[in-house]
Amino acid sequence: MTSQDPQSNALRPAGYTDLVDRYGLEVIPNWHRSLVAQGNTHRVATVDAMVEETYPASYWPGESLGDHLEFALKYDGTNLGILARVFAAADPHDIEAYLESKPTGKYVRRIWFLYEFLTGEQLSLDDLTRGNYVDLLESKEYYTASKATRIKRQRVNDNLLGSQQFCPTVRRTDALREFEAADLPRKCQEAVSSYSPELLKRARSHLYTKETKSSFEIERITPTSNRTERFISMLQLAENEDFCDKPRLMDLQNRIVDPRFKATDYRDSQNYVGETVAWQNERIHYVCPKPEDIHELMDGLIASHQRLEEGGASVVVHAASIAYGFVFMHPFEDGNGRIHRFLIHNILARREFTPEGIMFPVSAAMLNTPAEYDASLEAYSRPILELAEYTLDDDGRMTVTNDVAVWYRYVDMTAQTEALYRFIEQTIDSELVGELVFLANYDKTKGLLQEIVDMPDRRIDLFIRFCLQNNGQLSAQKRASHFEFLTDDEVSRMEAAVQTAYGNGTTVDDTTAQL
Repeated sequence: MTSQDPQSNALRPAGYTDLVDRYGLEVIPNWHRSLVAQGNTHRVATVDAMVEETYPASYWPGESLGDHLEFALKYDGTNLGILARVFAAADPHDIEAYLESKPTGKYVRRIWFLYEFLTGEQLSLDDLTRGNYVDLLESKEYYTASKATRIKRQRVNDNLLGSQQFCPTVRRTDALREFEAADLPRKCQEAVSSYSPELLKRARSHLYTKETKSSFEIERITPTSNRTERFISMLQLAENEDFCDKPRLMDLQNRIVDPRFKATDYRDSQNYVGETVAWQNERIHYVCPKPEDIHELMDGLIASHQRLEEGGASVVVHAASIAYGFVFMHPFEDGNGRIHRFLIHNILARREFTPEGIMFPVSAAMLNTPAEYDASLEAYSRPILELAEYTLDDDGRMTVTNDVAVWYRYVDMTAQTEALYRFIEQTIDSELVGELVFLANYDKTKGLLQEIVDMPDRRIDLFIRFCLQNNGQLSAQKRASHFEFLTDDEVSRMEAAVQTAYGNGTTVDDTTAQL
């Protein structure tokens, strides 16, 4: 709501906006930007998921560093990356002076903890000995680890999703609240409850194949039959085994890539995602972490995975934070995208988000909505590209010349979590239900065809497939080469049975290809 105010154009930056300007920092912009008017104006504008909020003059926090740190935590949220940059630039004595001015305030204690957490340096302050413990993140605003760690020094409950080495954050947006209220696991269970165990078993086999083909196709790779079977075999293990540790990730990478590109450790060279647009002209889409940072970042990712699993955090938040975190780190020269999508399955299945005996071909939803999938990656890759300074030599070798490790370490995964929820919902509504409907119709159609002509199963499979490839009718060529023994009346009745089950506009897909 906006009130008329002649001084409303005189705006002062507050919170993170002030701190970034104050120290001349280059940062990934915070999702919320605060300004304070000279009068009584209050307005909110949202552009491309960025919120700019203007507050009345009464909200002005003051001039000091501490004033704006506290304002930032109150109104802009907890941005670990920006805080790390601010703390690195600020004079520790200024921090200490502000903390000593009101040592038991909850925001002051949070700032104190975050300073020591993010810098690794201890301030010259005595431990608190009184006061209730306060949560570091407000659970109504952020997804948190349900098993918080009590920090005696500041009397703070550390409920972050990770450690100093890697710590994602996910905000409780309206979109995420709506997805949680929709209860997708229950929706999926209801969708499959009317089908027989035998049909679900057959569907599962087809879904493994669909997921494998889709995951490779996203990267425009046509796998050999051997690599396809290896990937399927790994998906079959994903329900029971935890793949998010270094030995298992190494083994997974070795199994799904060309043998010539098997890794023996995390990469030791700088990699990036790009494309050649002309001779010796690369268009860079994403700059990966430096090789000297990758071991610590991956150790942090694995530790965060363990904290999320043991702490019972939201399953989709867990899967998005770890799977997208993995692909953003790109620890291997090859196979990163496929492993990223595999980890989604691994976490959803092991945390029992996916009903037993069912798997979601999430990659098929990503493949069918490439703009959405690209957007979920670019929400992070674009701002990183603006911060990373690099050179490319004539052989396309990249050297990153500035320190951007903090932005890989502290990532806001809200956009990625929202995207993963959308992919899961699309998978349930389209890929999973479509597979079950197709197979149920197939069984019904097969029975009807056998009543017309008692043919071997393989010939019935072919008849159905050929009809679906040709708008519900058997072509003259296919009839002459495979079904010359059928009468015109039999063909007509059999075509009618297929069209009744599937309609005469159905086209071939991965399922019919497996019949």
